[in-house]
Amino acid sequence: MKSKRYFNTTGFCMPERHYMVDPLRNQKIIFDLIEKTQYFTIHAPRQTGKTTLLHELAHRLNKEGNYISVVFSVESAGYRSITEETANLKIINSLYESCELFISKELWPKKSLAGEKCSLQTYLNNWAGSQKKPIVLLLDEIDSLYDDVLVSVLRQLRNGFQGRPKHFPSTIALVGLRDVREYKTKVRPSEVSLGSGSPFNIKAESILLGTWTKEEIAELYSQHTKDTGQIFSKKVIDRIYELTGGQPWLVNAVANEIVEKILKSDYTKKITLAHAEEAKENLIARRDTHLDSLLDKLKEPRVKNIVSAIINGDSLVYDNFNDDLRYVIDLGIIRKEKYDIIFSNEIYREIIPRVLMFSMQENIREEGTTSWYIKSNGKLDMDKLLKAFQEFYSENSEVWL
Repeated sequence: MKSKRYFNTTGFCMPERHYMVDPLRNQKIIFDLIEKTQYFTIHAPRQTGKTTLLHELAHRLNKEGNYISVVFSVESAGYRSITEETANLKIINSLYESCELFISKELWPKKSLAGEKCSLQTYLNNWAGSQKKPIVLLLDEIDSLYDDVLVSVLRQLRNGFQGRPKHFPSTIALVGLRDVREYKTKVRPSEVSLGSGSPFNIKAESILLGTWTKEEIAELYSQHTKDTGQIFSKKVIDRIYELTGGQPWLVNAVANEIVEKILKSDYTKKITLAHAEEAKENLIARRDTHLDSLLDKLKEPRVKNIVSAIINGDSLVYDNFNDDLRYVIDLGIIRKEKYDIIFSNEIYREIIPRVLMFSMQENIREEGTTSWYIKSNGKLDMDKLLKAFQEFYSENSEVWL
């Protein structure tokens, strides 16, 4: 019988449809911050479960009945040419429309009327004042905002902060790819600020969502075993952990590739190490959305420079004040391991050099460059190759040494 649930690789997870690890399992800190009416940030690379966590959190808070909680995205205001006034309107409309997913109609804020000028601060102030329960607002994609719009939103939240919980949301969480400390790097010109050392100095905590452990991967895969009887052995799980580094999208994508594409949802078939390797190759060859968006970042000079340094074997020292390094770590492309900076997982380690080298390989003309050291039977002529290397070494060794 086909399982009702499956490994999700698109959008946020829903318990009734997808195998999933409880995103709030290790997040006592979030509930503590909400109880203390604190503002905080959550950041993590793309497709690591941020939106899933936010939806679960809002639904849980609303179900428990002590708070009114809504998740909404500010992405609609995330382009450079937008005015502050238009951005405010778009953000307010996004919040209003998102209420339908989380709370009953009588708890909604008032709909913003066409042509009516209203700041986000005033809108939140009016909403909080009309409710008996405190509001927990989970604001997603905060780092999609630019320049004056970003400053304006942060400033309005900071100005309203003093009025919480009766006249402003009790708790606001800002959620994005990067820690709030980094938001100032998106503000131009550099002298524009909120008039403080930090662009959001009312935050109590910055929470980084980490990758999954082997135990968490085993827990996820055991749900599939429970539904279908098909087992992911410890050896297979260990190998998938090496391939993915516990990156949630990759963990789901490898499992989905094995179960649905390679084994065609035949749950009687045994999952082997060879299947894990085949899944890895398929994902790399196909360059699914996740890998494509990751590779798109390589076009940014500061990402390419860091990545190239790792490929070339240059030593990179972890420095929390090196913005380029922090940026590439926040994107989930690289990680710090003891004293080294390395690629976050084996799949990234394989695909990134392949992509960076591809254009170079395409530009190398085969005629006249490789034919001289290949025999007529297609094998390497090692004598010729070593002789040529000796000549090259005698001419260039000084530079190396």
